[in-house]
Amino acid sequence: MTVPLWILGILAAPTLIVVLWLGGVFVREFAARTKGTGGEVVDSGAEAAEQLGFLPAERQNTTSAGPLPDGWETVLDAVRGGGDGGWKAAAGLLRAIGRDWERRSLATYLLADIAAEDDAWLLAWESDGPAGPDGRDDSDAALVRARSTVILAWNVRGAKPAGDTTGEQFAGFHRLLQRSREETARAAALNPDDPTPYVTEIWTALGLGYPHSEMDKLWSRLTARDPHHYEAHFAALQYWCAKWRGSRQLATQFAERAAASAPLGSLLTALPLIAHFEHDDSDDSADSAADRSPEMIAHVNAALADAAAADPTHPRLPELRHLLAYYLSLQDRDEAAVEQFRLVDGYVDALPWRYHGAGMTGRYFRIRNLSAQAVVSAGAVAEAGVV
Repeated sequence: MTVPLWILGILAAPTLIVVLWLGGVFVREFAARTKGTGGEVVDSGAEAAEQLGFLPAERQNTTSAGPLPDGWETVLDAVRGGGDGGWKAAAGLLRAIGRDWERRSLATYLLADIAAEDDAWLLAWESDGPAGPDGRDDSDAALVRARSTVILAWNVRGAKPAGDTTGEQFAGFHRLLQRSREETARAAALNPDDPTPYVTEIWTALGLGYPHSEMDKLWSRLTARDPHHYEAHFAALQYWCAKWRGSRQLATQFAERAAASAPLGSLLTALPLIAHFEHDDSDDSADSAADRSPEMIAHVNAALADAAAADPTHPRLPELRHLLAYYLSLQDRDEAAVEQFRLVDGYVDALPWRYHGAGMTGRYFRIRNLSAQAVVSAGAVAEAGVV
């Protein structure tokens, strides 16, 4: 009995679809996993990335998630130069920022990070700077001092697991964090409206292990001053993660509650993505069902809308875009991933790449180039008329 060809075609169609889908998966995995003769990873999507105009390794900034606001680099260079010009530049920057709490928080961190390495300029500010309007110490200098002490404490501890950290490191870590509590309280008293001292204290809470009840009180004081502060929420989420003082459930609940109550443009839709990332031990080179779940797709869609509504100059917007690029790529939404990669390319110091230390650029390239390869390949197929 002869079977009509059209019936065979219908029967073969599902098989063909599966074969094509598996071929697509193979191409993505091949781009991610190809090894060179010396065992090094060879990024087979590099040519596609170059074709799309992406930047090579030597042009990636590994100290920032995105470009700093205009003029900040000049100020930071002056601060690194020290002397009166250094502290006056720092004071001028914080004075110009005023009550923009998000920018104030970021600028304070950048200045404090410099002071944690060399605080001669900050000592000069504390000694020679003008007193505040009430005749007391300069609140901006006090704030930078408190944040620098916290950063110094974490530098003393180091980034190794507790089992690989010495007793001497822990003693110095806790001593400095205890001192930072006094300095943070002083900075808060000098500028009662400012949430930034409380943001700083969250990192102290993380290290000293504040009980949940004390963290709740700190959080109430902070959010009374700025209920949707991005860095505050990022820091608090770290506290509630299982690796620190909480659990996966507590972190997820905190993240989803904050994202649901925040206005568009606040960027707090990043929190559920971060909570997922912090507790996800799967290999992102695999086809992870968790990253493609309807819930994660909804979180990514919400974050896309949040990013679109945000102030384009929001200093934390690049951090959300890095996360979006990553999860869009894992969800095979490659054109959307490439769009986000275009907006951050040239900077790699952000989640999810940051946790890979010296290998952050390599991880960034692997995911970026994977999506670039998929987009270029899809374009070639479309151009050839294959649908």
